[in-house]
Amino acid sequence: MIARVWAITLTVSDLERAIAFYEGKLGLVKKYRFSDYAGFDCGGVEIGVKTWGKLEGPREGEPSVDLAVTDLDATYTELIAKGVTFEKEPHDLLWGARGALFRDPDGNLLQLTQIDWRHYFGICASA
Repeated sequence: MIARVWAITLTVSDLERAIAFYEGKLGLVKKYRFSDYAGFDCGGVEIGVKTWGKLEGPREGEPSVDLAVTDLDATYTELIAKGVTFEKEPHDLLWGARGALFRDPDGNLLQLTQIDWRHYFGICASA
């Protein structure tokens, strides 16, 4: 049976540039690096970046890696200062969260997500 998500792996064109983005700008801890792969810890789930495989433009809105934050506005401001360009500024989501969308240097879609758990669980209970 499936126990949990172990890793999310994204294809990138330049490993050094991806490492600089995920480690330097997003502040994820690099666990290890090989010649064609680097793995970063993100709250117990590995986000991996690899150079092998086909790099195709992502589908509109998918796939998306949601990164949980406790203060969306502060994280958004910090990443803007580090040169991250956002596609969509912080905004409210129907399911009880706020989000902000951006892409890594290879176009992989990422979203900062701050969840209002009380609202979220209220929506889930009524669904």
